[in-house]
Amino acid sequence: MLPILIKARYVSPATKTTEFLKIAQEFKLGHLQTEGFHPKTSNLSDLVKRDVGEALRVLQEVDADALALMEDRAPLLWELAKEIRDTLSAGNKVFMCGCGATGRLSLVLETLFRQKFGPTDQVISFMAGGDYALIKSVESFEDRTEYGERQLLELGFGPEDLLLASTEGGETPFVIGAAQKAAATSRRRPFFLYCNPDELLHPITRSREVLKNNAIQTVNLSVGPMAISGSTRMQASTVLMLGIGVGLLYTHPDAASFRSFYGDFLSRLTMTDYAALRPFTEKEARSYQVGRYVNYVTDPTLAISILTDTTERSPTFSLRGFENRLDHGSLHALAYLFIPEGETSAYAWSELLQRPPRPVEWPELGGRINQERLLGFDISRQGLGHRSQLVPSDEFAIIHRNGSVTLTFSEAHVEYSWGEDPLFNHLMIKMLLNAHSTLIMGLLGRYEGNVMTWVRPSNNKLIDRAARYILQVLHRQGKSASYEAVVGKIFEEIEDLNENEPVVMKVAARF
Repeated sequence: MLPILIKARYVSPATKTTEFLKIAQEFKLGHLQTEGFHPKTSNLSDLVKRDVGEALRVLQEVDADALALMEDRAPLLWELAKEIRDTLSAGNKVFMCGCGATGRLSLVLETLFRQKFGPTDQVISFMAGGDYALIKSVESFEDRTEYGERQLLELGFGPEDLLLASTEGGETPFVIGAAQKAAATSRRRPFFLYCNPDELLHPITRSREVLKNNAIQTVNLSVGPMAISGSTRMQASTVLMLGIGVGLLYTHPDAASFRSFYGDFLSRLTMTDYAALRPFTEKEARSYQVGRYVNYVTDPTLAISILTDTTERSPTFSLRGFENRLDHGSLHALAYLFIPEGETSAYAWSELLQRPPRPVEWPELGGRINQERLLGFDISRQGLGHRSQLVPSDEFAIIHRNGSVTLTFSEAHVEYSWGEDPLFNHLMIKMLLNAHSTLIMGLLGRYEGNVMTWVRPSNNKLIDRAARYILQVLHRQGKSASYEAVVGKIFEEIEDLNENEPVVMKVAARF
């Protein structure tokens, strides 16, 4: 499919259906583990309505199980760590890339590197659609291998540089394009990190080609199904961020030292009690149920991981994305992130990223995702004041100070004494907020069991996912339909679909 973002002429749902079905076989991914259904969360939507604390405990167990599967990956990650250190020590650059959740984790890791080591251009991250996509995914970028190649080269990737390319599923065209181009450009073999067994990826042509490319080093970090079907923002992106982070942010003299550090790090990640978030989850869900909005307020230290969770709620659960101040009269997101110490949007964004933003400024995009549009997502003190005047808001503060992280929402308060390790703190905030926001959406009825019924079909992979979920819903209802007919109805429905509507349930109701 051609990218809808760039295409000027109108294309009918029938034509879109025909074009998608020509390539659908390469995007039928229901056999992958990351698209599966976790046995421990099969009744999560019912459980959270009965007992939020127990639902948090279950999600903590799913995270712990995924981390346990990472214990034997130390040799693979030691090789990654050595190559990163060799590259940086030689004065060359390390690039990181991904799409969606893996793109965001790449940007988080660059930010942590800058927080720890100061301003540098030795570590450069990018995601499909540039920094703008931190807030809102750029439609169809993920589906184009040439866009991955182009963004990589335009950022200055050279013959002595190293690319760390991560894709939860192992099949994302943008990431594969970047990895293949890096292999052809640099003498350093790029790393390709993913979370599905090789044998399940081999039937997919693009995945098979990258896995069999001897000029690319593959790192398989499979951890099974996600807590919510297909929600790779959870366990898959956690282990990818961990796997890259322990090599990027620390120096280890030898394999034994690395293994000892890594084992201790994994163990500590399982010690925080998720159930302490119960009052926060209940209160935030209640705010939405009574027509209020939530402003997450934080300092720059943790901001990018908090931003990541709040923005990833939108595509996962068909919520309205962050409103842009350039779009007058636009509807408001349920949650927004602000850095009050940032007086202006530009300053706040530079504090969040620890560098000026890097938007994609290609002429053919017509300014849709450029610097001006990015800064229109005003995460500064001014933005907070403006939003607070427009909508009834509650404040959720997450503050890092003197080795402690405190969460405060109304009378709910909890303090975590995790220390000053940036990777550990960000991984814990990520896992806690992923669990918290997932259960809020359960209280609001945004999934059934552990099935992502409110998925937004914004690229080829997600169109297939929506089609599979619709067929599953129809089967439960004792109805039947062909895959082709369901895809046709999806394209018809998304012609006028609002951000806050469930395409899976709307299409199922049409049969």
